[in-house]
Amino acid sequence: MPHITIISSSIRTGRKSHRVALYFKNYLEANNLATVDILDLKEYNFPLFDERLQYQKAPTTEALDFAAKIKSAEGVLIVTPEYNGGYPASLKNAIDLLYEEWHRKPVAIATVSDGIFGGSQVITSLQFSLWKIRAWTVPAMFPVSKVEDSFEEDGTPIDKPAVDKRASRFINELLWCIEAKKRM
Repeated sequence: MPHITIISSSIRTGRKSHRVALYFKNYLEANNLATVDILDLKEYNFPLFDERLQYQKAPTTEALDFAAKIKSAEGVLIVTPEYNGGYPASLKNAIDLLYEEWHRKPVAIATVSDGIFGGSQVITSLQFSLWKIRAWTVPAMFPVSKVEDSFEEDGTPIDKPAVDKRASRFINELLWCIEAKKRM
């Protein structure tokens, strides 16, 4: 069974995207698709990026822990809100901290917004950043519109059958990429 790390990228007060991270953790575990951990950037409290981890003289234990978890994951699922057409600085900070850990790592992206576009405007800039550090972005997307109306705080979807159907296609793409990487 593969191991997938979910990054919950919002550190904002009153954040809603964490609901989607919780949903995916529950979905993957309930369907015995993968072992899962959530890296909640709100808990890491990284300082602003000043240097890649590999060049830091005295990296924090949090940074070393984060790097080890990304490196050991067979796949990563990033759940990110859209802030004014972009992704949060907390996520950019965490991505830029690492380099080799991202190399050929299958990465799926779920975007979240309070609006009707489901965070779809953030996907291009996030994919470009991941591409520049040589991550392998999964070609499937999982946009979530009006997140507050779609998921309870604990990650339970309001329309579970419909969300599970979309999640199945999305997660199957990530699992396919994980398996393809293993075979390479």
